[in-house]
Amino acid sequence: MKFMTTTALALVAAFAVPASAQKPAAPAAAQPTQVVKPSSKALKAIIELQTAVNKNDTANIPAKVAAAQAVASTKDDRYLIGQLQLKAALAAKDNAATTAAIDTIAASGYLDAAKIAELYVSLGSTMYNNKQYPQAVAAFQKAAAANPSNPEATTLLGEALFAQGQKAEAVSAFQRAVQARVAAGQKPDEALIKRAVGVAYEAQSPAAVDLARQWVAAYPSNASWSDAIAIYRNLSHPDIEGTLDLLRLMNAMGALKGAGEYGLYARAASEQNNFNEAQAVLDAGIAAKVVNPTSAEFRDLVGGLKTKPKATAADLAAATKSAQSGMALLRIGDRYYAMGDYAKAVELYKMSMGKPGVDTAVANLHIGMALTRAGDKAGATAALNAVTGPRADIAKFWLAYLNQKG
Repeated sequence: MKFMTTTALALVAAFAVPASAQKPAAPAAAQPTQVVKPSSKALKAIIELQTAVNKNDTANIPAKVAAAQAVASTKDDRYLIGQLQLKAALAAKDNAATTAAIDTIAASGYLDAAKIAELYVSLGSTMYNNKQYPQAVAAFQKAAAANPSNPEATTLLGEALFAQGQKAEAVSAFQRAVQARVAAGQKPDEALIKRAVGVAYEAQSPAAVDLARQWVAAYPSNASWSDAIAIYRNLSHPDIEGTLDLLRLMNAMGALKGAGEYGLYARAASEQNNFNEAQAVLDAGIAAKVVNPTSAEFRDLVGGLKTKPKATAADLAAATKSAQSGMALLRIGDRYYAMGDYAKAVELYKMSMGKPGVDTAVANLHIGMALTRAGDKAGATAALNAVTGPRADIAKFWLAYLNQKG
């Protein structure tokens, strides 16, 4: 059976470049926090350079710069020379000269790391707006190196890398930007983490799943959960078991929203002969006026479920006694789960553990899911943390939900 996935284009559109990244600030000269005092040795040469710059004497500025640099002996001297170079470069709209001037200012040792980073961010922003992405990358890298705790530098580095097609490197930059905020004890801005998710998803990077979980952990909503789970499904292509367990999570949160999600859930449950759960989901979709039972999309499902037997608690008790395999016990547990009898579901899941054909990771995951619904946070946490292998990512989504329940 083929399960549909959320349209990739719709997901990409949900994570567009934020306006702050599209139009970064223009370059500006760094402002010192104290009076700059040139040395007596360099004073005359610096004044002559200043005069040439103020007169826009472009023919003589290079010679005046060289003369001033030859006699510079202090960080104040080197800073002043760099500032005058920068003024002349900005007036000439010469990006190469602007880069050289900022390098001079940074090397002077006069400014602190934060101000140096701001200069390189401004430089990189100009390059980015001019679509000079390699130069923008170089500037943002210098900004990030000067002040690793500056999230803007790392974020814009990610944008510039992405713009020039270095998607994997862009993902790493965005991850660093997010983690820098976390390491500083701050909550990453939602715009930043959404952009990180979007870039990672477009790059088809596994990092998109971890970032999506960070997103829903920091900014839980039906929309963020729906997108995060869609990203996981589109990248990981889970089987029926995994698809059902993700849809059960969305159902627990009340996050099922589209007819496609209700239909997918009901068909997946029906595929496992869990007709009670399939009928309950279908009825919920109809009650929410999301599912039209007479539409071509649902007509066969509605008609098919009418002919399927729906188990009672007595039926499940009898089936437990006659179960011939561990998988039969696990599926009986799923039916108890669908009925909301989470204690009995856990009992059956535990009975199935260790028996031939039963995936321990699935059993632990389902135990964790049932205990989550039952409100047993400690027990659910232990069970979900015990899930290994491909199911571990699904367990982590359930853990994120569990932690939000308090």
